[in-house]
Amino acid sequence: MEETRPSEIDRAPTTPGVIRVQAATGDLRLHEFRSRIFRNTRFLRVWLPPGYDDPANAALRYPLLCLNDGQNLFEPGTSFTGVEWQVDETADRLIREGMVPPMIIVGIDNSGKDRMREYMPHRSLQSMMLRVQGTRYPSFLFKEVIPFIARNYRVTSDAANTGLGGSSLGALIALYTALVRPGAIGRLLLESPSLWASNRQIIRQSRLIKRWPERVFLATGTAEAGRADKDQSMVDDVRELAAILGRAGLDDSGLRLLVDEGASHHESAWARRFPEALTFLFGRQSSTNPPADPSTLRQS
Repeated sequence: MEETRPSEIDRAPTTPGVIRVQAATGDLRLHEFRSRIFRNTRFLRVWLPPGYDDPANAALRYPLLCLNDGQNLFEPGTSFTGVEWQVDETADRLIREGMVPPMIIVGIDNSGKDRMREYMPHRSLQSMMLRVQGTRYPSFLFKEVIPFIARNYRVTSDAANTGLGGSSLGALIALYTALVRPGAIGRLLLESPSLWASNRQIIRQSRLIKRWPERVFLATGTAEAGRADKDQSMVDDVRELAAILGRAGLDDSGLRLLVDEGASHHESAWARRFPEALTFLFGRQSSTNPPADPSTLRQS
């Protein structure tokens, strides 16, 4: 498992097993998490909204958004490319502006060398994809990760306030999870999804699904692969998935498709689009409505 730099963390003696990240915007806590399903260890990065620990909010339960590749979300120092999604800065700002309700965001770290296997649900002819483990991911999420978060933090239990997302292969496995666990996820974020994987099997599987999350944010750039034919193929795949979602009943209030002109397959693009994604998935749909009110959060 990757190392976290000592200058950026503080092990508080009153909270054993929790690492508080000082460099983040807001309250970011790391938990070292052992998975029996994948038989490995990783960090869960739990970002808490402003006011979470205020006594006046002690009875509130919060929407939950889980995002894959947690290393890339909050800190440039842990990101694979040295560029982060700026999830903490964006969520903090949008909550304070009343654009989205206070929520808990969990970054689920990938497992490093086994990332591709864990995020690939279907076998491929490529040697490194013959022994994929992605079919285990839904159980990992719903039997291990979310129950752990629910035991330690005040999250809502209903699907409408539960979100999942990621980018690239992290989006692929998020999509797969929504397909095989219909009704368990209400918000789905798919950034530059690797729909090409395993000869586009996820697209064929998607055509059979009738029940989708209430809101889906689906985005890709036009320069994802750096080659014109592959760039166009990735855009075409995303548009095809959007058409499948439309035929299944998602209209403009439930589906946001964004084809980002000139955007590449990179954290900087996903960071730039994250404010729109978060607002669409969890915010009010109409600009004529008042901003999100924390008092509407569920009481425990």
